[in-house]
Amino acid sequence: MPDSENPATAVTFPPAFLWGAATSAYQIEGAVREDGRTPSIWDTFSHTPGKTAGGEHGDIAVDHYHRYRDDVALMAELGLGAYRFSVSWSRVQPTGRGPAVQKGLDFYRRLVDELLARGIKPAVTLYHWDLPQELEDAGGWPERDTAHRFAEYAQIVGEALGDRVEHWMTLNEPWCAAFLGYASGVHAPGRTDPLASLRAAHHLNLAHGLGASALRSVMPARNQVAIALNSAVVRPLSQDPADLAAARKIDDLANGVFHGPILHGAYPESLYVATAGVTDWDYVLDGDLALINQPLDALGLNYYTPSLVSAADPAAKGPRADGHGASVHSPWPGVNDVAFHQTPGDRTEMGWTIDPTGLHELIMRYTREAPGLPLYITENGAAYDDKIDSDGRVHDPERVAYLHGHLSAVRRAIADGADVRGYYLWSLLDNFEWSYGYGKRFGAVYVDYATLERTPKTSARWYGRAARTGSLPEVEAV
Repeated sequence: MPDSENPATAVTFPPAFLWGAATSAYQIEGAVREDGRTPSIWDTFSHTPGKTAGGEHGDIAVDHYHRYRDDVALMAELGLGAYRFSVSWSRVQPTGRGPAVQKGLDFYRRLVDELLARGIKPAVTLYHWDLPQELEDAGGWPERDTAHRFAEYAQIVGEALGDRVEHWMTLNEPWCAAFLGYASGVHAPGRTDPLASLRAAHHLNLAHGLGASALRSVMPARNQVAIALNSAVVRPLSQDPADLAAARKIDDLANGVFHGPILHGAYPESLYVATAGVTDWDYVLDGDLALINQPLDALGLNYYTPSLVSAADPAAKGPRADGHGASVHSPWPGVNDVAFHQTPGDRTEMGWTIDPTGLHELIMRYTREAPGLPLYITENGAAYDDKIDSDGRVHDPERVAYLHGHLSAVRRAIADGADVRGYYLWSLLDNFEWSYGYGKRFGAVYVDYATLERTPKTSARWYGRAARTGSLPEVEAV
């Protein structure tokens, strides 16, 4: 039996492996009207009645904007070696165009300096879904100009932080931005237009390419430029040809629509066929694919749960169990003949099946898809209904088991030849979980939303021990 599957044997990682945690700006910062920041699409969306659970929003979130020094001290106490955070575009460039607001940039300068002083490597994500509202008013991601505005923004942040930050990601999960934002409408800006969602996907790809070039034009050559994709592990319900065809359609819309042009300089031909009833892709202009297909220094992979699909009757009605929120509008444009099935096994509070084998499968796929390209697990984690016990602690053994299983899968992939160089736990803190409001707790650190007091959960201590030793403690050692 391999060591990683034997709980009696320590699972060890390469010495240079990065142990980090991740967050995003709108979910934690708060201070939405301070120092020149203007509304993003998530400010607008979350203040629109009926769009988020309980009408909750990120106006205060967990007040990281004012408490970042304490949060960095907590990371250092836990033993983390890296911290992945996103920059709020509308805090830096309030209208999405023009000169930067220096007070906004200064916050990120202070945050980076604090991290470096504590020996924690900063990793910057430029875009985690919070488009400046003025750019959405001008058409948003379905409009080509938004990609050019992103490149200008990338250059501004690269110039400000590139001398001290070596790890960069252009976009986080462009699939969610395009298809949950513009097709199903469960994410900001809440539009439900299948054509707009595919236009948005292309212009997000273009933004990545232009943004990567902009970063490289102003940063030291040593810096890594990457993107964080939530590539799906899509499994057919059976080997029936109809189910295999269904899996291919979803794989194209979940994965190929992004990694095709980003890694290979072309969209899959089968994607064009599947979406022919929605678009002729005339917004893909000559030269676009070359602009998108910039060389990457690394690839970020976000993983939570696999998808199980089969062929379905296009006329069938009923809930769509794809794990991406409740909407009568599908996030899968042009594909109305695929059914999603709940995979067997234990589930998190999100209703997502816990399956570490999917993470191993994902890593090995991209080891084949992009040979020689270093990989990072830029998000992985679980939501549970965490409570503070009478002893003042937050015991979350389910999350500890989740982390042990998924980190063991990472180590198995490394043993199988994958070049995985780091893991960012999602998330450092309990926070605003998008349309779910504050009802889903993903944090390794518990936040009392009334007082904003932070309490490291059992999983945070366990993960910190793993980070300090480079090996996985037993699940019971919490």
